[in-house]
Amino acid sequence: MSIRERFNLVFEKELLDEIEKKGVPVSVKAGETIMDIGQTVRTMPIILSGSIRVSRTDEDGREILLYYVNPNESCAMTFTCCMQQHASEIKAVAEEDVEMLAIPVGSMDEWMAKYASWKSFVMRTVQNRFHELLKTIDQIAFQKLDERLINYLKEKAKTTGSSLLNISHEQIAKELASSREVISRLLKKLETDKRLLLYRNQIKLLREM
Repeated sequence: MSIRERFNLVFEKELLDEIEKKGVPVSVKAGETIMDIGQTVRTMPIILSGSIRVSRTDEDGREILLYYVNPNESCAMTFTCCMQQHASEIKAVAEEDVEMLAIPVGSMDEWMAKYASWKSFVMRTVQNRFHELLKTIDQIAFQKLDERLINYLKEKAKTTGSSLLNISHEQIAKELASSREVISRLLKKLETDKRLLLYRNQIKLLREM
């Protein structure tokens, strides 16, 4: 599906013309880093297919998942870095193979003043990501780790569109800021409760999940 077909009811024809003219198609393989902390933000992505995992990492290398960016969406943190000309404060990794359009920072600024639909798209993206960040904070502050783990697995299944997740215990532990031993124990309990099946670097979610 072309960018025009995807956003025909969202953006003006003139803006769609500019997106097609200035947007650069980019392909990224699953697992590749698209943006790292401290990197200069020169383009803003519009995801066409696949998904991106956005996270934060502390000085000790501990990582925590913030949110996913899915098709027809963009990254709110990239917006803020672009508009304030700051280096990236997040790490963005391709969760699956990703096809996206890279929009130059200069065009983004120009379109904010020129097109009402672009401004609405940016503000809506920021608002949606803000709500997701609040949800993440609530989970960390108020939920037990087993509840956070269940929510994490459900969200990943929703993002990938599959109940079979290709992920290791180590990766889950990293994204939930926990230890592999603790995550493995919780996953084993969920398997005993018949809520999922564990394989080597794979997890199959069951309907009871």
